Amino acid sequence: MLVANYNEKGMLSITSVLGQAGTTGQYAFRGDLVLKEGGLREGSERDRKPPEVVIHQAIVLAGNDKLLFVGGLIYALADLSLFFDKYQSDMTSDTVLLFYVEDIAENMKVAHAGLTLLLLPYPGGMVWNELLETLYLEKSDLKGQSAEEKVVTAYEAAKDFDTKTTAIGFDDALAQTIEVVKELSAGPV
Repeated sequence: MLVANYNEKGMLSITSVLGQAGTTGQYAFRGDLVLKEGGLREGSERDRKPPEVVIHQAIVLAGNDKLLFVGGLIYALADLSLFFDKYQSDMTSDTVLLFYVEDIAENMKVAHAGLTLLLLPYPGGMVWNELLETLYLEKSDLKGQSAEEKVVTAYEAAKDFDTKTTAIGFDDALAQTIEVVKELSAGPV
């Protein structure tokens, strides 16, 4: 019931999928996974401001006590240190970690604390759609499945995915980040 515990503790935000994936004993989540909670609102001991740092559009699959798959969008590679601090005890060396990262320019494989992270530059768009394209999953592969079962299908495909790069350490990966320049745009005039 790991995902349910995360939900009770307020570690899940902007939830679009949350539930058991069929009869597998696995629980799926899609939404934002909190890495750093917002501060408490003035005069409250429970009510928090919005999270300060999240994995955007996260895709999570968990068994009862361990994470099986975590993916999503991270704006800054350095924020992964918050992910390790908060969730590392819930992962094993078999946990599949596949992230799109805004401040990297090329695919990376990062080995850190017994975990292997597959990192891809973020091309823009919806992370779920990008993930399906990355894993070569077609809509027909997901036809007739519940939203939770679709996460299981993505996990099964992600187990065989590789960036085809040599593994580097987290500090070496941090040294390869790029500056992200966002274009200023305006709406209709």
